[in-house]
Amino acid sequence: MGSTPGNSNHNKHSIPIDILDDLCSRFIINLPPEDRGNLVRICFQIELAHWFYLDYYCTDEANRLNPCGIREFAAHIFQHVPQLREHVSSLDAVLDNWREYKQTVPTYGAILLDTDLTHVLLVQSYWTKASWGFPKGKVNEDEEPWKCAVREVLEETGFDISQLINKNDYIEATIHEQIVRLYIIGFIPRDTKFQPRTRNEIKACEWFPLADLPANKKDMTPKVKMGVSPNAFFMVLPFVKRMRRWVNERTSKTCNNTRRTRHKSMGDLEASTSKNKNKTISQGLQIEIQEYQQQNSDQKSKFHGNGTKNGNGNGHSSRKERKVAKRQLFTPQNVQPSISPIEKEISTAPVAPDDYSTFFNFVAPSWANFKFDRRAILDCLT
Repeated sequence: MGSTPGNSNHNKHSIPIDILDDLCSRFIINLPPEDRGNLVRICFQIELAHWFYLDYYCTDEANRLNPCGIREFAAHIFQHVPQLREHVSSLDAVLDNWREYKQTVPTYGAILLDTDLTHVLLVQSYWTKASWGFPKGKVNEDEEPWKCAVREVLEETGFDISQLINKNDYIEATIHEQIVRLYIIGFIPRDTKFQPRTRNEIKACEWFPLADLPANKKDMTPKVKMGVSPNAFFMVLPFVKRMRRWVNERTSKTCNNTRRTRHKSMGDLEASTSKNKNKTISQGLQIEIQEYQQQNSDQKSKFHGNGTKNGNGNGHSSRKERKVAKRQLFTPQNVQPSISPIEKEISTAPVAPDDYSTFFNFVAPSWANFKFDRRAILDCLT
């Protein structure tokens, strides 16, 4: 089938006439009038017919037809359609013009990452068996980019990303004057079953470690780690560094959120405990305690000075004075604490030097009228 169209009956009849009729009626004959004279548009239709031929006729064991490339297939179509026969002699130029235009048509697809963001899904084409790439394809006329990506991924992997895609989360590159945009879809379970919906287009879908993909043309990591030449990833290479950057940003954000949560729960507590070792109480409460300690020390000095309980001199202190000191030391200004009969009895009872271990209730400004065991709290703070 390598001979020039028009010079070989073998080439002319390698695809049966009835099959050519069917293909032309499906994809060529019924074109709108404005497209019939547009050779570039016709070539796009021939490409669709070519894939249909490979998918349905070449896989039918009853026909036993051999697959062929796009150039040979186009030659059969141009010979078979009367309106195209005049262009058979310039077929190569027509196809070159079509390929040049085709490169300017944007291609959209997706990068599928596993749950750990460590592996990426790549597909292998029947016609490029030695290379791997992303599921992607060319946009149709008036088709939105993200819808094109959803369609192509579904066709090539059988996986529906329509509910997962973020229209603003993608990597875009210009390769050989062709825009390639890949939407990033993360957190796909690695045990997901992928089943291409087009026959004889995608041979395999496999997960590859992102860390083992080549970062440049001379990177031999794939050869060392997987036994695969880096040339097999030439369609992936332009996106590897940006994929890794995307993963690093997401991973770092997750780690920061984790650390932030931990800081709020345990970190603050630890920091607070550490600070409390140096500064356990507020300045106002510290002053109250110091005043209490000073008065307590003065009272003890007065008691031990004369060894008597009821003096008015330097070594004596009346029960009334001690009562006032006890009641006002931790009492807010303009607030009269309620004194229970028991407290009153204790306050007015004779107090010996050794009776300071007796427990008293008091109201402190810092605790807004809550009552505490005074001695137990002071023992903890001093």
